[in-house]
Amino acid sequence: MASGKLSDRVYEYILDQLIAGAFPVNSRIPTELELAGRLSVSRPVVRDALQRLREEGLLASRQGSGTVVLKRPDSAIASFAPISSIADIQRCFAFRYALEGEAAALAARQHDPGAIRRLANALAALQAAGTEGRAAEAEDFDFHYAIADATGNHFFTSTLIAIREQIAAGIHINRGLTLIRPRRERLLTVQKEHDAIYKAVAAGDEAKARQAMQRHIENARRRVFEGAE
Repeated sequence: MASGKLSDRVYEYILDQLIAGAFPVNSRIPTELELAGRLSVSRPVVRDALQRLREEGLLASRQGSGTVVLKRPDSAIASFAPISSIADIQRCFAFRYALEGEAAALAARQHDPGAIRRLANALAALQAAGTEGRAAEAEDFDFHYAIADATGNHFFTSTLIAIREQIAAGIHINRGLTLIRPRRERLLTVQKEHDAIYKAVAAGDEAKARQAMQRHIENARRRVFEGAE
């Protein structure tokens, strides 16, 4: 089995243990050597999985304490996506960070009035769905698609369509957790992020549009692993 696949298995095992509460917040997880023995893999494979979990803000290395748990993901995550797919969802967010950041900047540069109107309509539909308490998964994707469409470059829209399933999975988790654990402040934050993207694109500000989109994508990625209450 390839090292990457082994690393995925270790990643999934640790994530599953975090979600289940087997490794409590602020506790030290087993050492690389212990995990390697438990899962019958090499230490470099374990190290790679741990690094990914550190980058996602779930674990941290502390001198004298080893690797400790910073955050326990909400157990409801498991009801929205299998643990095995979480890694790909996170990779999709990383890809979208680059792709959609540039799409927003290009959309601002193009500044086509018709595209701006379509984007405004997509934003209004997204906000209306949120106000009505609906998951708004389709509306969320439609907003991002409208940004890609506003670039005037069909490769952006084609790429979003190609990864729509992965994008939808991330949206499904984010929106689903918000509805299950009502957090008005969180919902308002997401709405403000979309509004900031729209305003920057409509103003023709490439730098702000890129920044607003990348901030939203990164925050969305982090919200997937928002700590359990």
